[in-house]
Amino acid sequence: MKKKVLFISDHGDPLAKLGGVQSGGQNNYVRQLALALEKQGAKVDVITHWCDAEAPRTEAFGEYCRVIRIAAGHKGFVSKNEMHDMLPAFYAEMKKLLPLHTYDIVHTHYWLSGLLGKKLEEEYGLPFVHTSHSLGIAKQKATGIRDETRLEAEREIMSIANGIVATTNNERNLIHEFVSSPAPISVIPIGVANSFQARYNRPQLRKQLGYSGPLLVFAGRLEETKGIYDLLDAFRLLIERKGAPENTKLVVAGGQLEAIDMDKRQPLDKKLKRMIQGIEHYIEFVGPKSQEELALLFNAATATIVPSYYESFGMVAAEAQACGSPVIASRVGGLQNVVNDGETGLLVEPKNAEDLSLAIEALVTNNLLAQRLGKQATRLAKRDYQWPTISERIDSVYEEVLANVTERDASFGYRLGRDAGW
Repeated sequence: MKKKVLFISDHGDPLAKLGGVQSGGQNNYVRQLALALEKQGAKVDVITHWCDAEAPRTEAFGEYCRVIRIAAGHKGFVSKNEMHDMLPAFYAEMKKLLPLHTYDIVHTHYWLSGLLGKKLEEEYGLPFVHTSHSLGIAKQKATGIRDETRLEAEREIMSIANGIVATTNNERNLIHEFVSSPAPISVIPIGVANSFQARYNRPQLRKQLGYSGPLLVFAGRLEETKGIYDLLDAFRLLIERKGAPENTKLVVAGGQLEAIDMDKRQPLDKKLKRMIQGIEHYIEFVGPKSQEELALLFNAATATIVPSYYESFGMVAAEAQACGSPVIASRVGGLQNVVNDGETGLLVEPKNAEDLSLAIEALVTNNLLAQRLGKQATRLAKRDYQWPTISERIDSVYEEVLANVTERDASFGYRLGRDAGW
């Protein structure tokens, strides 16, 4: 019998187009892991908020996976920052919609989902494994913003979950620093989709895409914590000191489609327009892209830039390396584990445009260095970021959790169906 797994990814619809305001690494992780677990013999249902009013309630992907969307009182986009108050309605609708007692195990993604997993464990006795994707304490250290509600919730979730999947050693260490007695932690990296494979004739591919010189690629949400403003500052410094050839291009992939003039390939946001004034002809904003489109960009790139303020893992860095692109990344969080400084890319001081600018110059002016880092990046990705191996390891976590709860206390039967309350 196939194992029946319930993923809860409150704000991360796995079928949403990547690069939107709330569609990035978590969405991709959930989708790829579900498909990989399917190959291990599991059926996976993914519960998420109904963020796209035009999308169907239920949508299949793969052979045994499906997304089930929950309105929770509002069908349409809701910022994850506003979802905490929607959780009771989300949980009530989920209970009405799904035969929750039929699932073997729950895997929650992000702290809001973890709160829902906690309620399922309390009311239905369902064991749950938790993946944070980002931690409130990491955000606080990077930005100075302290969210007490989130911090308290994350401590509770990681104390009572049946297991935790951390994606890097850095994340595991941070959890131990933050939570006094966390659940058992397994460090299992994130995999990359099959789309992300290296093609070695980069100059020819760049030419096919319409670029004649060095190509720099950024892929992610166009928000401060992803480092987009620091990147634009760094790129201006590079251009003004003539540290790159005249035909160098910076391609920015991501952001909401309606925030970009796709004909001119320029942003509509006033701050972004102001920041690129005078260097517009060096920069293209191309909007959200599919995995296949991103893979082409990474394959053509001289370097991929990931200047985030914090990342639990850094999916873009792993995907770019799988395509043979060296990565210039901030020396923060999981990026320090994903990018090997001087081997597969370069690590720079976060929020430091000058440091970032010098790292970019090192790669756009030294083709041999860029090629060497790119080839080593491919080897690293082939070794560490393959979904079949990763899904086997996560399935082993599930099996261990399930074995540990087979002799759960006698109160389980009495708890079944009890209203856990909020």
